[in-house]
Amino acid sequence: MTTETPAEEQRVPGAVAERARAALGSLPRSEARVVQALLAHGSDVIRMSVSEIAAAAGTGVGTVVRACQSLGFKGFQDAKIALTQDLAPLVGERSPEHIDLGDRPDQVLAKLAASSGEALSRAPVSVDPKALGQAVELLRAAPRVLLLGVGTSSPLTQDMAYRLLTIGVSAEAPADVHVQHVRARLLRPGDVAIAVSHTGATRETVDAARGAKEAGAGIIAVTSYSTTPLTEVANVALVAGGLETRYRVEAMASRLAHLLVLDALLISLVLTDPGRSEAAQALAANVLAEHRF
Repeated sequence: MTTETPAEEQRVPGAVAERARAALGSLPRSEARVVQALLAHGSDVIRMSVSEIAAAAGTGVGTVVRACQSLGFKGFQDAKIALTQDLAPLVGERSPEHIDLGDRPDQVLAKLAASSGEALSRAPVSVDPKALGQAVELLRAAPRVLLLGVGTSSPLTQDMAYRLLTIGVSAEAPADVHVQHVRARLLRPGDVAIAVSHTGATRETVDAARGAKEAGAGIIAVTSYSTTPLTEVANVALVAGGLETRYRVEAMASRLAHLLVLDALLISLVLTDPGRSEAAQALAANVLAEHRF
């Protein structure tokens, strides 16, 4: 993160906070506590001193300054001004993701739609454009693509594997974790494994990704945090996530952001080889027509 944020980031409320959150895993524990304290106080941080943040994080003043510099700011003052300006459009009312026990179902729907929309709008800011381009190049040249993911990430991998098939890319997403690991080991140089994990620390996914890399395959990580066991294994990391509400299970907003990233990969692949994609899509359409009334 830099204080010279691009124009599109400045227009997206919460984007600076989202990038700070995504960087938590790459920071020393004491600095991570500082960032968590900054995020926890939101736009109110503008009224706080460096000593108050240090006390809230259980660290020293020097650690607060270092944490802000690790995020790309000149220091604490620079960081709190940027965060306040970033979060100011989100205050006035309560955060759209704040759900009260007495909310009606239609209110819940509206609030979830708002928070999900914000997660999607922040994704283009948190995903490194260079990394996205590298991921597309890896996939464009890949003879085979293996999707890795367990738990709530598994449906995303199943969907992506199917859609890759419909544009002419040989892809699979085994549901069983043992099969995932075996298939990962059977990949060859030039093949690609896409590993999807919100935390980036799911043992089965990381182990399978590591096996794929040892087999010579390229690894693309789709995750919510910039430095995790999974991103350490990956050749390319695409980081996007969402600020979650406590009632949502397993980072639903982050899953939506990950779906968006996967869709960007898919459409970019279509653009790199439209002839192949059109032929495969026509064939898939004919097959599916046989299953419709």
